[in-house]
Amino acid sequence: MFQTNLMQGKRILVTGGGTGLGRAMTEKFLSLGAEVYICGRRKQVCDETAAELMKQHGGSVKTFGLDIRDAAAVDDMVGQIFAEGPLHGLVNNAAGNFISPTAALSPRGFDAVANIVMHGTFYVTHAVGRRWVEMAEQGLWKPEDGYRSVISIIVTWVLNGGPYVVPSAMSKAAIHAMTMSLATEWARYGVRLNAIGPGEIPTEGMSKRLNPGEEPGARSARVNPMGRAGKMEELQNLAAFLMSNGCDWLNGEAIMMDGGGHLATGGNFYELRNWSAEQWKEARDRIEAQNRKDREQRG
Repeated sequence: MFQTNLMQGKRILVTGGGTGLGRAMTEKFLSLGAEVYICGRRKQVCDETAAELMKQHGGSVKTFGLDIRDAAAVDDMVGQIFAEGPLHGLVNNAAGNFISPTAALSPRGFDAVANIVMHGTFYVTHAVGRRWVEMAEQGLWKPEDGYRSVISIIVTWVLNGGPYVVPSAMSKAAIHAMTMSLATEWARYGVRLNAIGPGEIPTEGMSKRLNPGEEPGARSARVNPMGRAGKMEELQNLAAFLMSNGCDWLNGEAIMMDGGGHLATGGNFYELRNWSAEQWKEARDRIEAQNRKDREQRG
C-alpha cells in the first residue's frame, strides 16, 4: 500500500509507544523508514519494545521513561529530542480508562484519567508545537518542506457521549476540541492536526479495563455491523497515511474507524446499564488486579 521508505528522514514521537496501539503505530512508522521516539511510564517495557522492533525492522527507536502528567518532564524530553534534530510528527496515544458507574467515581478516579488524557496530551502537544512555531517564525520551515503532523487517538464517544466512561469521554472531547482549534491556529506555521477514533481493537490494557472478564473482540463480534473487532494493521495504515505528506490539505479532522459501530449502536457502553451490583464488583476486582500488575512493572 505504501512506498518503501515513505518516511525516510522523518522523526516521530509516539506517546505510550511501548504497548498496544502505540507499539503498532511505532512499528509501522519504523518499517517505513522513520526514526521513532517512544515514551511511557514503564521504561523497561519501552526498551524491550524498541529492541524487538529494531531487531525485526532495523532503524532507530529511542525510549524515554516518564509520566506525561509531569509538564516539566515532558518539556525536558522534547528538548532532548529537538537537540538531536526537529521532530516531523507526533502521535498522542498515551491514555488511561476504566469502566465505572459515574456516581461511584471518586475525584481521584476522575483525575487518574483526565490528568493523563487531557492534561498530558496538551503538555506534549504544546511542548512539541511551540518549538515548531518558533522554527517557522525564524524562517526554518517553509511549505515545500512538508507539514508537521500531529495525530491524536480519541474515541467515537466524542460524538455522542460515553456512559460509564465519563472521565474518558470528557477528556477525549477536549482533545478533539484541541485538534480542531490548533488545526486553524497552527496551520500557518506548517503544522496540521488530525484525530483517529478507533473502535475496539483488542489490547491487554483495553480488554482488562473496559471489557473485564470477556474475551477480546467478543463485544464487537456481537454488536458491530461488520461482526468483528478492528485489526491493528487497519490502524497502522490509517496512521501512516495521516503521518505522510500525501494529503497535507487534510487538517482538523476526526476519522472514526470502527466499522460503523457508533452509527449503529452508539459505540459506547450504554448496555452496561443492565449490570448487577455483583457484576460491577467483579469488574472492579479485575480492573484493580490489572492496575496492581502495571504498578509492579513500573516499580
